[in-house]
Amino acid sequence: MFSPKKEYPKLKYELHPRNKHRERYDFKQLIKTSPELTPFVKLNIYDDESIDFFDPQAVKMLNKALIKHYYNIQYWDIPANYLCPPIPGRADYIHNIADLLAFKNKEKIPEGIKIKCLDIGVGANCIYPIIGNKVYGWSYVGTDIDEFAISSANKIVDLNPTLKENIEIRLQQNFRNVFQDIIQINERFDVTVCNPPFHSSLAEAQRGSLRKLSNLKGKKNTKVVLNFGGQNAELWCQGGELQFVKNMIFQSKQFYNSCFYFSTLISKQVNLKYVYDTLHKVEVAEIKTMVMGQGNKTSRIVAWTFLNKEQQEKWIKERWK
Repeated sequence: MFSPKKEYPKLKYELHPRNKHRERYDFKQLIKTSPELTPFVKLNIYDDESIDFFDPQAVKMLNKALIKHYYNIQYWDIPANYLCPPIPGRADYIHNIADLLAFKNKEKIPEGIKIKCLDIGVGANCIYPIIGNKVYGWSYVGTDIDEFAISSANKIVDLNPTLKENIEIRLQQNFRNVFQDIIQINERFDVTVCNPPFHSSLAEAQRGSLRKLSNLKGKKNTKVVLNFGGQNAELWCQGGELQFVKNMIFQSKQFYNSCFYFSTLISKQVNLKYVYDTLHKVEVAEIKTMVMGQGNKTSRIVAWTFLNKEQQEKWIKERWK
C-alpha cells in the first residue's frame, strides 16, 4: 500500500541557478543514458521512481549516470569504499567560484583552458576537475596524498579523451604539505578548491554517519553504512576541518603570488570565526564568503587572496583577457 503522492517543488531553489541538477532526477532519461542504473531504480513509498540512498552501489550507479548524462563523461568509476560525492553540491561549489571570478572580471565569467585551477584532495572521483572543465573549459591540477586515489583519478582522465589534455593529477608525498612540492616555480593558478576532511577522528566520523542515517530513516541506527563511501583521509584528519584549513591558510602565504584566489569549503559554521582570525593573522588582502545550501544542509565557501587591487588588475589583464 502506497502513501499519498508527495508533492515536490519543481526546482531545488537552494542550488545555484546554473546548476544542472536543480530539477528532480529524471530516472527514465538517466536509464536511457546509463542502462546499468535500471536494477537500482524502484518505486518508493510515494509511488515515485528513486533509488535506495542507503545502498552504496546504488549511489555510485546514480553518480555514474549523472556524470555521463550531464557532463558527457563516458568512463567514471571509483574503487570500493572511496568517497562517492553528491554531484549537485560539488557542482554548486564550481558555479560559485565562477561567480567569484566574474565579480573581478566585470561580471563576465573567465572561461577556457587559460583559467587554471588547483583541486586540493581531488580524491578517486576527480569530480571538481570534471565539472569545472566540462562546464567552463577550465584546466586543472588535482592533488591527493592517497596513491590509490591518484591512480583512480588518472584512469578517469586517461579514459576520457576530452579530459586528458586539460587535467593533470599529482601525488602529494608529504601529508603535512598542501601546496609545497605541488605548485611549481613560476606556475600560476587562478583559483584553488578544497573539500577538507570533516571530522577529527575515525570515531567521530562513524558517529556522524550514524546520526545522518538515523535522521534519514527516522529511527535510531546502530550500524555504520557509508552510503557515500570514504577513506580515512577523505573523512577525518587530526584536528578535523578547522585544523586542516588553518594549516592551508598558513601555507598559502608562502605562495601568495602563485594564486589569485585560494578557497575551501567550511561545513561547520562554528569554525568560521577561527578561519577569519587565521586569515587576518597572515594578512590577506581580501576575504570572500559564499553560502551554499543543499536540502537541509548549509555550507560555506571561504576564499582569500594576498593580491592588492593593482596586482589583481595586472593578473586579470595578463591571464583572463
